[in-house]
Amino acid sequence: MSSEETIAESGEYLMNTYGRYPIALARGKGCRVWDEDGKEYLDFITGIAVNNLGHCHPNIVRAVTGQCKTLMQVSNLFHVEKQAELARLLVENSFADKVFFCNSGTEANEGAIKLARKWGGANGGRYKIVHARDSFHGRTLGALSATNKKYQAGFKPLLPGFKAVPYGKIEPIEKALSDEKVCAVLLEPIQGENGVVIPYENYLRDVRRLTRKKKVLLMLDEIQVGMGRTGKLFAYEHYGIEPDIMTLAKALGGGIPCGAFLATDRVARHFTPGVHGTTLGGNPIAMSAGLAVIRTIMEDGLLDRAASSGAYFLERLAAIKEAHPGLVKDVRGKGLILGVEFKSPGIAKDAVSRAVGKGLLTILTEQRVMRLLPPLIAGEKEIDEAIEIIGETLGEAGNA
Repeated sequence: MSSEETIAESGEYLMNTYGRYPIALARGKGCRVWDEDGKEYLDFITGIAVNNLGHCHPNIVRAVTGQCKTLMQVSNLFHVEKQAELARLLVENSFADKVFFCNSGTEANEGAIKLARKWGGANGGRYKIVHARDSFHGRTLGALSATNKKYQAGFKPLLPGFKAVPYGKIEPIEKALSDEKVCAVLLEPIQGENGVVIPYENYLRDVRRLTRKKKVLLMLDEIQVGMGRTGKLFAYEHYGIEPDIMTLAKALGGGIPCGAFLATDRVARHFTPGVHGTTLGGNPIAMSAGLAVIRTIMEDGLLDRAASSGAYFLERLAAIKEAHPGLVKDVRGKGLILGVEFKSPGIAKDAVSRAVGKGLLTILTEQRVMRLLPPLIAGEKEIDEAIEIIGETLGEAGNA
C-alpha cells in the first residue's frame, strides 16, 4: 500500500490514541528508515529509545530468526535456557541478584511497585511510594498513579498511597520520608518524557543516602535511559550508587517486546511462587533478542561510543543555541538522550515539523522540547547530518 492508503486505513480501524506523524514506515536499516513511498529518514526517535542498535541489527535478526525455528513460547511453567542466560548477564553486569521478565515498561513498573509493597508489608506494614512530579512510569493504573497528572485525567480514582514531590530537589523527599508508612522512592535518573530533565549531579546520591537512613527502598526506572543510552550500561552507574530495584524495557529487547525488573536478594526473596506472574514474559524469542542486545553493546564498544557521540552532539547543539538565541532556550543531555528546549511551543512544534519534512525524525515533548534519541551506533556523520537539518529548520523559522 501507499503511505496515504495505510494512513487512511489506520484512521478507519484503529482507536484514536496516538498523535501520529503523517508517515507510514515500511523498512529500516541502521540509523535510517524508509516510508511506503520510498522517502528516507534519519531516525533519531529509534522507536522511543527502543532500537539502541539501530534497525534490523544483524545480531538481533540472526538471534530472533534462529530462535523462531526451534522454540517460540512455552510459558513460565518450565525452565527456559535463554531466560536463565539473560538473567545471569543482567545480574553479572548490575547491582542485582534476581530478575523477573515481563513484556513492557509499564509491566516492569507494575511488578516493581508490587515487590516494593510486598517488602514493605513484611517490614512494618509500609505501602506508600514517593515519586517525582511530572515523571512517566506507564499507563496502567498502578504505574499511572506515579505518573504525570496530565496522563491521569479521566482515570481516577487511582491507586492510593502515592506521594508526588518535585523532581531534582532533596528537601521534599526528606520531608516525605518522615511518614513511616513509606516503603520506597521511585525515580527516573533522567526524566525523558518530561523534556530530558537532568537533576543536579549529587541528586541520586543524596536520595540514596536518605533512603538508607530511613530504611526504605530506592527504585530506579531505567526503561528509557538504561541499556547504554547514557554511555553506561545503566544510568545509576554514573553516580556511584546502587538501587534496590531497577526497571528495564524498551532497548532491552532491541525491538522485540521485553521488560524486566531487577532486585537485590533481600528484596526479591519476598516474591514467592504464586504472588506474581506473566504468560508471555521471558519467552525464548524476547530472551534471544535481549542476549543479542546486551552482548553487542558490551562487545562492540557501544558504551564508549554513546558517551563520545553524545558529547560531540551536545557540543554541536550548543553551537546551534548560540547561533539562534532568539529561538533556543537550552540544550542538554547525557550520552545519547538529548533535548533542545525552545522559547515557545510554537517554535518547537514548527522546528520538529520542519525537521521531519527534511528527513530527520525527532520527538516533540512537553510542548517545548525536541527530544533526540539516536541509536548507539550513530557516529559523527549522522550527527552532523542531523545538526545540518536542525540548523536549516531554525534558519527558516528565524526568517519566517
